[in-house]
Amino acid sequence: MGEPGYDPELIRFLREELGEEIAAGGPWTWTGPIWLWRPKNADAGPGASATAWHFLTITGDVATQLRAAAPGRSAAWGSVYVKVMIGDTAWATSVFPSKEAGGYLLPIKAAVRKKERIGEGDVVTVQISL
Repeated sequence: MGEPGYDPELIRFLREELGEEIAAGGPWTWTGPIWLWRPKNADAGPGASATAWHFLTITGDVATQLRAAAPGRSAAWGSVYVKVMIGDTAWATSVFPSKEAGGYLLPIKAAVRKKERIGEGDVVTVQISL
């Protein structure tokens, strides 16, 4: 029968729409720039959150294939559990759906950025799998 949440009709439809096979769990490769998000109150003075988050936006065919493979593997806010690799660094995290981008946002944690010597504006290539 397949795993919980797996919709074979959706997969069939997306295969026809994309004109290609959809990898059931990846890996998928995506290249793009890292960007920085800061809370609106970042400069509000003492007590304001100084936290900033680094993200990579995943769109296009990779986002479509990830979305098709994600049923049964998602968590809060529609996030999807993934395994990611940048350079020699691999870790487990979640990607979060982005209405604005029509894809997913991948947070890049500080330990990964430090180890790979990457930061805001750097173009990186990631491998993503479920």
